Amino acid sequence: MLIICVEETELGPADICHCRQCRQWTGHVLASTEVARSALTITGLEHLQWFQSSVKVRRGFCRHCGSSLFFDPLDTQKHQWIGVALGAIEDKTHITIGKHIFVAEKGDYYPISDGAPQHDH
Repeated sequence: MLIICVEETELGPADICHCRQCRQWTGHVLASTEVARSALTITGLEHLQWFQSSVKVRRGFCRHCGSSLFFDPLDTQKHQWIGVALGAIEDKTHITIGKHIFVAEKGDYYPISDGAPQHDH
């Protein structure tokens, strides 16, 4: 079993990514939060599979069920965090949506109406 433990005090606001790649990877949008690498503990690594989706990012998923779990920038000097899919966190997160990103690429089948800031990229 894959277990992801996050220090709750380390959770940032939710980012909702509407880019084509995230929509294809998740089946809709990627709702994630940036977690400091030092605050993240993953057990059951044998159940985790990584896929390098671009020259800058790899994505982690459960090799048994295919659940989308992580968005991991490869430049760890620039990005001291890893994106954790909110659906992978079993406990309540107590966070709200901080922003929508890549809305210029969003699907035409849904509105964004929550009032959070929207960024084209």
